[in-house]
Amino acid sequence: MRELAILMFQSIDGVVQSPSMPDEDTSGGFPHGGWAAPFWSGVMDHVGREAMSQPYDIVFGRKTYDAFAAHWPNVQDDPAADMMNAARKYVASRGTPKLDWANAKLLSGDIASAIKDLKEEDGPLLQVHGSANLIQTLLAHDLIDEYRIWTFPVFLGSGKRLVEDTREQLHMSLAKFEALANGVSMSIYRRV
Repeated sequence: MRELAILMFQSIDGVVQSPSMPDEDTSGGFPHGGWAAPFWSGVMDHVGREAMSQPYDIVFGRKTYDAFAAHWPNVQDDPAADMMNAARKYVASRGTPKLDWANAKLLSGDIASAIKDLKEEDGPLLQVHGSANLIQTLLAHDLIDEYRIWTFPVFLGSGKRLVEDTREQLHMSLAKFEALANGVSMSIYRRV
């Protein structure tokens, strides 16, 4: 058995859409792409230390996979890139995307069942990076064991949120909290 953790960047008001680049995800007419960029200094090193220093496999939604696959295989001399490039990658998609990144495998059909099967296998922690739409499926099927959230000191007002809709209350325990010098905070929550 292994657990599944999500890694997410969010605004104070819970928006997770398009933190890195202006054109990352413009769905719904989202105008704030790249909103986290002014705060990156120190954040990615912190993410590497806190969430990506131990072996892991990654579960992606197809759009997030495409964005990561266009970047990470080209990064040289970076321990975080080495770990990410070596990790097994599971890509949830309704289509048949071209999966050129090393160790990538398609998950199709009933994604919740496929993730349950992955969790029952032996192996390292499963991590979900970004993939806001996939996270909604994982939430609906209670498949997330740990929430690793970096909250950035900005309000956006609109956009995809970490939790769009829940059928029940989700009770969490705070496993770790840390504030960074630039105003970003990390909270790691576990299901109670």
